[in-house]
Amino acid sequence: MKKRLTLQDKAWLAMKSAVRKVVAEHKKTGRPPAVWKNGRAVRISPDKL
Repeated sequence: MKKRLTLQDKAWLAMKSAVRKVVAEHKKTGRPPAVWKNGRAVRISPDKL
C-alpha cells in the first residue's frame, strides 16, 4: 500500500525536481547558476555542479 504524501512532502519533492532541472539546464548551456552563500547571491561555475 502506498503512503500518502503530506503537502509538505509534495512541495519538497517539487522543489528538488525543479532544482535538478535548473542545474541540468545550466550545465548544458554553460551558464553559471546563482546560489546563496553566506547571505549573498554568488555565481558558481557550471563545472562545479
